[in-house]
Amino acid sequence: MNRLANATSPYLQQHADNPVDWWEWSPEAFAEAERRGVPVLLSVGYAACHWCHVMAHESFEDAELAGYLNERFVAVKVDREERPDVDAVYMEAVQAATGQGGWPMTVFLTPGKEPFYFGTYFPPEPRHGMASFRQVLEGVDAAWRERRDEVAEVAGRIRAELAERAGVFGAGGGVPAPGEKELNQALAGLSRSYDPVRGGFGGAPKFPPSMALEFLLRHHARTGSQAALEQVVRTAEAMARGGIYDQLGGGFARYSVDAGWVVPHFEKMLYDNALLCRVYLHLWRTTGDPLARRVALETADFMVGELGTAEGGFASALDADSADPGTGLSAEGAYYVWTPEQLAEVLGAVDGARAAELFEVTADGTFEHGSSVLQLLAGEPDEGIRAAVLAARAKRPAPARDDKVVAAWNGLAIAALAECGALLDRPDLVAAAERAADLLLSVHLTADGRLLRTSRDGRAGGNAGVLEDYADSAEGFLALYSVTGEPSWLQLAGGLLDTVLLHFTDEASGSLYDTADDAEELIRRPQDPTDNATPSGWTAAAQALLSYAAYTGSELHRTAAERALGVVGALAGRAPRFIGWGLAAAEALLDGPREVAVVGPAGDERTALLHRTALLGTAPGAVVALGEPGGSAGAEVALLADRPLLGGAPAAYVCRHFACEAPTADPAELAAKLGSRQV
Repeated sequence: MNRLANATSPYLQQHADNPVDWWEWSPEAFAEAERRGVPVLLSVGYAACHWCHVMAHESFEDAELAGYLNERFVAVKVDREERPDVDAVYMEAVQAATGQGGWPMTVFLTPGKEPFYFGTYFPPEPRHGMASFRQVLEGVDAAWRERRDEVAEVAGRIRAELAERAGVFGAGGGVPAPGEKELNQALAGLSRSYDPVRGGFGGAPKFPPSMALEFLLRHHARTGSQAALEQVVRTAEAMARGGIYDQLGGGFARYSVDAGWVVPHFEKMLYDNALLCRVYLHLWRTTGDPLARRVALETADFMVGELGTAEGGFASALDADSADPGTGLSAEGAYYVWTPEQLAEVLGAVDGARAAELFEVTADGTFEHGSSVLQLLAGEPDEGIRAAVLAARAKRPAPARDDKVVAAWNGLAIAALAECGALLDRPDLVAAAERAADLLLSVHLTADGRLLRTSRDGRAGGNAGVLEDYADSAEGFLALYSVTGEPSWLQLAGGLLDTVLLHFTDEASGSLYDTADDAEELIRRPQDPTDNATPSGWTAAAQALLSYAAYTGSELHRTAAERALGVVGALAGRAPRFIGWGLAAAEALLDGPREVAVVGPAGDERTALLHRTALLGTAPGAVVALGEPGGSAGAEVALLADRPLLGGAPAAYVCRHFACEAPTADPAELAAKLGSRQV
């Protein structure tokens, strides 16, 4: 009996009709394996994963293979986005054993959850030196039945090795947060891997380095480093003009398979677009670049228009695959690529040729079967042509959408949309951020103040939130407070961060765990401060704790942030590409961060101008509080307490550690203090 039909995960539901007798991850599944005396096949993937779909079609839809699998194993299917803790623990084992990882992840476990054999994608027939999936199943089954002692020895050894890794980050307790030396080392490390021709870092495949770019922008703001700014400018323009960016509908694909950003892996993830929207916004805030402004707005509109859910949240992803308009068969990128003939059919011969030249669509093509991924290597798009081609594309079969709502990624989207709406005069984007925040409160936040990680169609999933859910949701609420001045958002962020201190923090070392101390016990408690596709929960929590302390004066939260950032110093010189969010937080710590209190009557134009000027500041991690003089906000937000008007006029106070410079009523003077451009 396949048990996935009622799952909240679209990825699990994609497998609901498989002949495989799938279980969700649960105590019952492992109890069944124990009862039957068989191993567990753990298969981990996600809805937008191309090779997950391939393996599903080739193997999990095969009735004969499924019969063999059902007879000899208990099969457990996990959505890695719904259970990042399960994914992290077993991916660590896969990488340690094989030297590589990826999805689909295929792991064989004892009924005690101990892994003993690993892999990723397995083909239906032997090829390129890889065993077929059937051969793997037969080999594991034979080992389980005939060499059980050997299997137990392997499983025990792997578990012991993982346990040894468990305390590695906690061992650095007491290491100070990174200072000037370490941040300069990080810049030097990034510069060594920087591609000055094509932008980005390293070679193919190339992932959008959003967190490293955020660090570089902050480093430039604090030090004036032109090298840091140049890396951001070149990388941002190359991505925005390349195929990784959707030149018609906005938004970024997951990564580029080549080093020049030409051909993407076409899935579009909420977290990438939230992070990149904010990076392009902050680049515009720094330089005034119109391309950065356009891309920030288009990416925000993509999130709202294509990923927004009826309940007010944001869906996780759009698939890479869709039905090819010509063949009807599912194909990667079919929705996005064009030939010169297709453009001529839509636009006519003359405009079709212009569009082909504009978007680098050639007879040879840049993708499969002579098709091209659209690029815009110079200038601005012709809006008439773009609108016509976009309308024609909308008639194609669209990629599937993974419409589960993940708390952490919605927190990132809330922060991006709130800031984008405030700085670019788009109150609708701020309203969209508020709706998503309301959904987190009404559906994901439990009565005892704990977060649930996912929901779908307004129904919460049963999985407990992990550290990144608390940290990124707090980041979103703090951003909403900065742009709206509504103290309840600050209070809600504080509640989430108190949970981080109580349930996710090692009191002795100050290190942070990815799961709570009362979460389901796995073979090890996952803990990783390094960034991957998103900021690590560890560094995201450090940034949110630091901002909250700046608003409230809480030494408890500031000390926790400083202790958490100790690990960043150890990694800054060795792996700066994988600790970018932590480096950005360290820049804020080194700068203060600046605390800006804007006081004035609500609705007053002068108050609004000072508030906007403060939000435009580039000082790393600066926090902005807004309230009326003598109002209730002063009692609720320490940064606003006892802040009078200046000669009866609205005023701004710029402080560090609550020691303030003389207040000003002059937006130009405030801009000079914060590195704001007057726009």
